[in-house]
Formats: sequence, C-alpha cells, structure tokens
Amino acid sequence: MGKLNVTQRRWLLALHLLFAAIMFGVAIVFLILSITAANTNDEGVLKACYTSMHLLAKTSVRASTIGTLVTGILLSVLTQWGLFKYYWIIVKEGLTILSIILGPIGMYFWTLKAVTLTTAEGLGALQDPAFTVNSAQLWTGIILQILSLAMMFVISVFKPWGSRKQKNRSNLA
Repeated sequence: MGKLNVTQRRWLLALHLLFAAIMFGVAIVFLILSITAANTNDEGVLKACYTSMHLLAKTSVRASTIGTLVTGILLSVLTQWGLFKYYWIIVKEGLTILSIILGPIGMYFWTLKAVTLTTAEGLGALQDPAFTVNSAQLWTGIILQILSLAMMFVISVFKPWGSRKQKNRSNLA
C-alpha cells in the first residue's frame, strides 16, 4: 500500500481531528452531566442526566472512538510516521487503549447501571452503596478519559521523545 499524497493526508488528518474533537466534546458533556446529577434533588433531572449519558455512550462515544482509531491507524500506516517508529506514537497508542476501555466499554456499563438504579429507586438510589460505587467509577472514568484525550492532543502537537533508534542490520551480521 502506497503513501498518501499531501491532499489525501490533509483530508485524513482533518477527519481524524473531527472524530477526536467529538470524543473530547462528549467527554466534557459527560463531566457536565455528572456535575448536574451530583448536585440535583430532582428525580427527573437525575434520570435525564444518566439517560443522556447512556445514549451518548451507545452512539457518539462508539462512533467517534471507532472513527478516531481507524483514521489514526491509517495516518500512521500511510504516512512516514509508522505505528512503532516514534515513542510519542507508542504513548498515544497506549492512551488510545485506555480511552477505548474507558469510553465505549466503561461509560456504557457505568451509565447503564446508573440508569437502571435511578429508574428502579429514583432519588433513593443516592443512598444505595451500589450507586455510590458506580458513581465513583463513572467519575474516575470521565476524569481519566478527559486527561488521556487532552494528553493525546498535546503529544500530537509537540511530538516529544523522538524516534526509536533502529538497529543497523549490517552490524548484526
């Protein structure tokens, strides 16, 4: 498979950035909805916050994660960057795995449990230990997701740590 020309690379990069921006934006929405849910005494608002987060987890989180992952892999493979040539790309790959675990997997299950508990117990869910644990897991996931996505943006801009040194194959013989 050949390398991309400049125009193709720019379009793919633009698409990658759009998907990444959607991921980051949805993570911020999760934070806002979680703050709202934590500070309300209205059962309807509580349910609406968790229902909205669960809907986003089933749609935007999945779509943006898949889009960002696919375009990121294509950018690595179809340009000079490669998948393992640079330390900054390897760090981004690790953060991507974390984001996949937190986003489409974690957010889906944590919000599903919150919706289930608030639907069954209403405001009484706030006193349920299972709800408290789930809420702490959701908060932790949201914060880690925002931090990991922000780190990926910063790493992409500054490209720290340089390239991995490739062994000279002629010296091995």
